[in-house]
Amino acid sequence: MTRTSALVPGIFTALLLAGCGSSGGAPPLDDGQPTVDNYAALVHANYSDALVGAQALKAAIDTFVATPSAATLNAARQAWLASREAYGQTEVYRFYDGPIDGVGGPEGQINAWPLDEVFIDYVVGLPTAGMINSPAMFPTLGKEILAGRNEQGGEKNIATGYHAVEFLLWGQDTTATGPGSRPFTDYVAGVGGTAANQDRRGQYLTSVAELLVDDLQAVTSAWAPAGTNYRSTMVAGDRREAVRRMLLGMGSLSGAELSGERMRTAYDNKDQEDEHSCFSDNTHRDIYNNALGIRNVYVGQYGSIDGPGIDALVAARDAALDAKMKTQLDASLAAVQAIPMPFDQSILGDDTAPGRMAVLSAIQALQAQAETIVEVATLLGIKINLE
Repeated sequence: MTRTSALVPGIFTALLLAGCGSSGGAPPLDDGQPTVDNYAALVHANYSDALVGAQALKAAIDTFVATPSAATLNAARQAWLASREAYGQTEVYRFYDGPIDGVGGPEGQINAWPLDEVFIDYVVGLPTAGMINSPAMFPTLGKEILAGRNEQGGEKNIATGYHAVEFLLWGQDTTATGPGSRPFTDYVAGVGGTAANQDRRGQYLTSVAELLVDDLQAVTSAWAPAGTNYRSTMVAGDRREAVRRMLLGMGSLSGAELSGERMRTAYDNKDQEDEHSCFSDNTHRDIYNNALGIRNVYVGQYGSIDGPGIDALVAARDAALDAKMKTQLDASLAAVQAIPMPFDQSILGDDTAPGRMAVLSAIQALQAQAETIVEVATLLGIKINLE
């Protein structure tokens, strides 16, 4: 994962052009332009909503840090949960060297996980852990400092992004019955304050929220309908290559990433630390929105965007395969929704436990649809390599 938030249009243009011709010399998809155009509009709409959510989160955090109370902490937590809904659906726009995770892309600053809490702040038994409690080493905690520290020395040394904010709002989840319960007094300096370095904790939280907004603004701009950017190059380029990238994002998320890293690892290890949003117990929504994003791309729908998706190309060539793909997309969403909450309790017990059976069923549904995504690609004369 890269940590630089600046997006360089020239680099992404070069990457996109370099990818052309990767479909084995097959001719362009003559009927593919409406699908590509609609995808570009869909991606921009989704990132725009994610940006609005991050801006609302930052505003709630600014209010909380300025006037810490139980009410303002709860408002900030609710803003975090709300912001994750749109962002979770954007994860399908990864895995093909686009603006989010290509050279210079900020994905590692936005959504990296799992997070080692002691890299940031105190944990049970280590009251002086983290950058927040190291003023001599880190006199200031601005966004440039945090971006430079992100993933420094190890992949779990996460300093920025949604999950850093999540930890700072909820704290460690030490119970089986709910999320973390960090007190608002961790941000109250002086009388009534808990933990140390309350002002620095507030500075850290506001800085990381500001960086999150900056990074999402950069990605959103890369997909804006006006100007020369990643979007303009993609929609004007080879249609088959554009569709290949769409399918690669779908298949990679459905297979190795979501059913694998985000679900199977936690299922196998039975470890809360392996779940995606372990501090807030929001993993069930992360998984659902990731799966929904895959469906969005296939059917070409998100919010007010409703146009030709990949389904239009498939239905024109093989109606039965289109029906199979849609049935599996709906089945995977249903399987994900059937997982009992919270996710960290569903992964426990033996393999006959209802929660574990539901998790495994969802994993298998996502893996099955990943295999069908490869079938779709083959039908369209496209080769995608999934892990």
